[in-house]
Amino acid sequence: MLAFTICGSFWLEIALRVRVLARFKRVVMSIAPIAFLFLCWDAYAIASGHWYFDSKKILGIFGPFNIPLEEFLFFFIIPIAGIMTIEAVRRVKTHWVVGDEK
Repeated sequence: MLAFTICGSFWLEIALRVRVLARFKRVVMSIAPIAFLFLCWDAYAIASGHWYFDSKKILGIFGPFNIPLEEFLFFFIIPIAGIMTIEAVRRVKTHWVVGDEK
C-alpha cells in the first residue's frame, strides 16, 4: 500500500511542480508532532497487547518499542501524499495562496 501511495501521489511533485519535497523542513515540522503521538499510541497498544502486526505481512524490521518499519513509514508517507494532493488541487484549480508563500 505504501508503494501504491508513492506511485499514486509523488508524481505530482514532478508533473505539477507542487514543491512539497522542496519544502521538506516545513513538511517534517507539520507531520512529525502528530506522527510522534500516534507512534506513542502504537507503542502503548503493542506493549499492552491491544494489537499486533501479522508477521507474514510485514518485512520484519522493527524500530524502537517494537514498532514495524512499515508503521513508521505509514505516518510519514501518507500525510506527505495528502499534502501533495491538496497542493496539486491548489495549483490546478484555484491558485489560492495559503500561509506565507506568495
